[in-house]
Amino acid sequence: MLRFLAQTLLTLAGNILGLVAAAWLLPDFRITGVGFAISALFFTVAQVLLAPFILKMAIKYAPVIRGGIALVTVFVVLILTTLFTDGLQISGLATWLIAPLIIWVVTVIAGILLPMVLFKKVLQNAKRPA
Repeated sequence: MLRFLAQTLLTLAGNILGLVAAAWLLPDFRITGVGFAISALFFTVAQVLLAPFILKMAIKYAPVIRGGIALVTVFVVLILTTLFTDGLQISGLATWLIAPLIIWVVTVIAGILLPMVLFKKVLQNAKRPA
């Protein structure tokens, strides 16, 4: 359970960084005030809940897209987040196509680097011989 919570918090942090990066790089991708916090939380919860379902559907119906399942998940979650929250606004076809890629790349990088930074002490203790 602790591992799941840590992984979810890391996912939330990575998603926040990804959404901010998309807003910074894409003029038609806007995040707004306090609503952004709710949108980021919704985005993460939806992603954590939908990723296994989308993966299962991809394995069953379209094995070719298994490699891009994270991108598909991000795209679906972006649609849901813009529909159900006020903190995220996306317009333009190019933005809808590029935003998931930006968010995915930043989230992958954050998923590699954040544990090293946030759990540095734990990792150092784990490397020491007993």
